[in-house]
Amino acid sequence: MLNLAPRHRHAGVSMVEVMVVVAILIALLATGLPSFTDWVQNTQIRTAAEGLAAGLQSARAEAVRRNTPVQFMLLGEGGVGETGWEIRVRNTNELVQAMPAGEGSAKAQLSAQPADARIVTFSSLGRVLAINADGSAPLTRIDVDNPSLTAAKSRDLRVTISSGGSIRMCDPATSGTDTRAC
Repeated sequence: MLNLAPRHRHAGVSMVEVMVVVAILIALLATGLPSFTDWVQNTQIRTAAEGLAAGLQSARAEAVRRNTPVQFMLLGEGGVGETGWEIRVRNTNELVQAMPAGEGSAKAQLSAQPADARIVTFSSLGRVLAINADGSAPLTRIDVDNPSLTAAKSRDLRVTISSGGSIRMCDPATSGTDTRAC
């Protein structure tokens, strides 16, 4: 005898299939999350260093454009997240541009050279003045680090300021003929 009743097919996925997919996703996340976290924190180092380099370039360009000395000043004392800076016209103290602390780089930390330097003044020719208006030595180098990363995982960067006014971002971990070397 022939069964003429329609056959019903069940569509969808079984609970076992769903559990296998969830287990695979958890395994992928567990292996990828630490690398992603390190990448985010290294990106904060790069963001801070690029912001500093751009700010220094802006201060230098403003000094040349206005034909008057312009100061770039680090804000804060270099603690974690204290990456803010200001650009001011030296003679009038007019604020030209500012970057708030921690913007895009909440875990970055700055170390200035000389150690107590916070200001660099650019002349109307774009060169660095030997002494700032307050009598302090000018910034010559700013190291950017993330103290929450181990040295092996951290991609520290350095921003250098030459006496001629040249601003350069480099990687202190590279050496030799690599163009990123300091």
